[in-house]
Amino acid sequence: MRVLLTEDDAVLGEAVRDYVAGLGHAVDWMQTLEDARSAADTVAYDLLLLDLRLPDGSGLSLLTALRRAGATMPIIILTAHDQISDRIEGLNSGADDYLVKPFNLGELGARMLAVARRYSGAAVPVVEAGPLTIRLADRRVLREGEVIDLSSREWAVLARLAARPEAIVSKGQIEEALYAFGSEIESNTVEVYVSRLRKKLGKDCVETLRGIGYRLGR
Repeated sequence: MRVLLTEDDAVLGEAVRDYVAGLGHAVDWMQTLEDARSAADTVAYDLLLLDLRLPDGSGLSLLTALRRAGATMPIIILTAHDQISDRIEGLNSGADDYLVKPFNLGELGARMLAVARRYSGAAVPVVEAGPLTIRLADRRVLREGEVIDLSSREWAVLARLAARPEAIVSKGQIEEALYAFGSEIESNTVEVYVSRLRKKLGKDCVETLRGIGYRLGR
């Protein structure tokens, strides 16, 4: 997923960014409300991790503005506000989930997958595609029962395709899943990772629809 993280605490922000990136997601980390607004206006994010107490305002204002504008991405609030009234206000403003600091990073990862599943309509995060079993929850792929090791970016491409197994995914959408702001995007990057997946998982694991995009092999 392409994830927008808003967090002004440098230590926590770095820890969350590194952990989420380690799960195979592309993360854009913003430390002010204004930067977060600009990022959300520029990129179609798959998920927002939102701190409420930012140096230039409340994250609730961004949450409310996004929902009023029709934004449908999952939003998880990360905050030190631990009062029940704060949680109710956040959820009523359009948040999908709420984590109180300090929180466990493993729990954050599980909640991210849970809200993503709700939005995709996939109750069970396991996709079967020919000889492949793709387990989205624990980032594992098996070919005829044998676990195949993938790099983070190889997994990011596969997971993007597996999120909607019947859909065609454009090259641009895969690039969005691979890179955060500041990362260099080369013209053949997607082709390189699709080729690597085919070598590891079988030549039919990814279909190419010329001029349109890619689809998980059936």
